[in-house]
Amino acid sequence: MPILEVKHLYKSYPTFELKDVNFSLEPGYIMGFIGKNGAGKTTTIKSIYNLVKKDSGEIYLLGKKVEDYSEIELKQSVALMLGGMNIYSNSKIEVIGEVVSKFYKNFNKGIYESLLKKFNLDKSKKFKELSNGMKTKFLLTLSMSFDAKLLILDEPTSGLDPFSRDEILEVFQKYIEDGKHSILFSTQIISDLEQIADYITYIKDGKIVLSDEKEKFCDFYRLINCSKEDGEKIPVSMLLGKRESDFSFQALIKKEDEHKLPYGVEVILPTIEQIMIMIERGIKNESIN
Repeated sequence: MPILEVKHLYKSYPTFELKDVNFSLEPGYIMGFIGKNGAGKTTTIKSIYNLVKKDSGEIYLLGKKVEDYSEIELKQSVALMLGGMNIYSNSKIEVIGEVVSKFYKNFNKGIYESLLKKFNLDKSKKFKELSNGMKTKFLLTLSMSFDAKLLILDEPTSGLDPFSRDEILEVFQKYIEDGKHSILFSTQIISDLEQIADYITYIKDGKIVLSDEKEKFCDFYRLINCSKEDGEKIPVSMLLGKRESDFSFQALIKKEDEHKLPYGVEVILPTIEQIMIMIERGIKNESIN
């Protein structure tokens, strides 16, 4: 049974809409949620946590519709960390931990203390006195201490130095090791996805482009490199995105179309970043002179 299942999710605003969003996540895996700013990642995440009321569609958490959870049940089952969260700013970390532990029946003080130590967090400091990186680490410490089966994080490693990011990614991997927990996290840092994500879900303009295992996600596409002359022989209908200059041509196509290419065109397996850049570029006629 999926730990998270999003089916035909729609949400409309005056200037933006989520359109038929579908993806699922099994227990014991990490899913990276990617897309440009404004693509719909945060709206989707808020819909999953019932902070945004969907127009239609179904969202299941642990096999149960999200709207059938009470607020307390939802908070016990799913940990959510959005960017810019600012809790009990004038309180010391030690006090915040004591207060939060009383709200969660499965709060694990051993895990909490272990993460405080790992992240070198000073319990005597007030939350507002922490650097942005330390605030992120403390919020993660709280989120991972009450045995939530699903951890949902919006840009958790944004603005952190490489060492701090590596520390956090290591903790993520340990969190899902028992096969009972999963993580959904949005990010613009593609190297983080390449390091720990099992699945990639890519959203563009409110619609899911592709959601699949990381290796299959990349293998769905091919990146081609050739002369501009050879590039002009390729049907535009095959192209998902392109970049060209006076002499060279680069484009993204689906793997299934590879056999239709002219002889001699170089074909390589693209990275996640190359896929995203090419699809966002599209096939508009812009040349690099």
